[in-house]
Amino acid sequence: MNSATAQHNESETTDAPPPKRTSVFPALQNSNYRIYFSGQLVSVIGTWLQIVAQGWLVLQLTQSAFLIGLVAALATTPSLLFSLFGGVIVDRFPKKRILFFTQLTNTALALTLGILTILGLASIPIICVLAFCMGTVNALDAPARQAFIPEVVTKDELASAVALNSAVFNAGRVIGPVIAGILIAVVGTGWAFIANAVSYAAVLIALRFMHIKPSPPSPPQHPFTAIRQGVQYAFAHPIIRVLLVYVAILSIFGWSYSTLMPIIAQTGFGLGATGLGWLYTATGLGSLLATLVVSAGAKRIRPTYFVVGGAVIFSISLMFFAQTNSLKAALPLLFLVGMGLISQSAMTTTMIQSMVESQFRGRVMSIYVLMFLGMSPVGNFLVGFLSDRLGYATAITINAGVVLVAGLSLLLLRNKIRAAYLTYKSTLPQ
Repeated sequence: MNSATAQHNESETTDAPPPKRTSVFPALQNSNYRIYFSGQLVSVIGTWLQIVAQGWLVLQLTQSAFLIGLVAALATTPSLLFSLFGGVIVDRFPKKRILFFTQLTNTALALTLGILTILGLASIPIICVLAFCMGTVNALDAPARQAFIPEVVTKDELASAVALNSAVFNAGRVIGPVIAGILIAVVGTGWAFIANAVSYAAVLIALRFMHIKPSPPSPPQHPFTAIRQGVQYAFAHPIIRVLLVYVAILSIFGWSYSTLMPIIAQTGFGLGATGLGWLYTATGLGSLLATLVVSAGAKRIRPTYFVVGGAVIFSISLMFFAQTNSLKAALPLLFLVGMGLISQSAMTTTMIQSMVESQFRGRVMSIYVLMFLGMSPVGNFLVGFLSDRLGYATAITINAGVVLVAGLSLLLLRNKIRAAYLTYKSTLPQ
């Protein structure tokens, strides 16, 4: 972040609310971030409407776990194909302008799917095409959102802002599925897509009222040269490269369980759309608690312990969840699943954002998106394939075991990771 941007952002905190109201989340003292936070919250709720409604629509049309995984994979495949190019664009052009474009485009795509569904014209090929198109937009949108945050907040507020971004995601995860279940049950699946289209207006309005001085763009380069420099920087960094590999493992073997939630709700617990919403909500509540714990304890607890502890809690809870057919047992287990998953995810993101240099931020965060979202198709295909052949319980248990082993392996590197983390943090400009 350049000095002009830092001075501008520091001036934004002068009219902040009393410190005791925002002591856990200092980023909320920043007026620009408060505006952005509000718009993001509404938009992410809409995104979860889309996720739940899309999975439920595919289930209604096909009754196939594989096709649910296929559609989810198509929504994230563009991140694998295009996110590195997205990172080059993010470093080259104003991030605020990029976000305007991506929100408008996603509005049109969600509106199209909603209208087709209401008219009874939605089919698997149409859903696949629109999912792929929305994923292509997100291959640019995701690194832009990640790289935009340091332009909004000061360095001291960055860890808080990253934690709050996780809170936004998980608050949407709590609220969105419940609203989606109600909308699907009362007015039909198509209206959940329409509601998502409307939700993008919140980000557009927020961006309109934010006053941000953008960071200087990187010098014009050939895209492949810029990508190569970003990759070399990320994988030469002793912590970032380890965390990026771990994010990929978590994406493939950790997050993929959520793809099967519609079929688990129906076949495992005999639930409808509303019940599916409550399963997502239990996970989201645990995720919100993890966000608070990470934000409050980040300065007192070694970052590796958050990641390893999260891996243990997540994996063991998910294994038990996969084997139970009791809803009373499933809900608290999903609470722990969400808590463990976000403890890992929020801390890895915070560490990467805290250490990356500003001129590489867009490209490094595009690699993060590549690992986080781009590897999701592999996980979605794998969990769908295993579930069709071995049952969802066995598929989920295998994946959870892989995450557990990977998380425990980081424990062996905890001293090196902590030493390098503190060293790199101390060299960053204030």
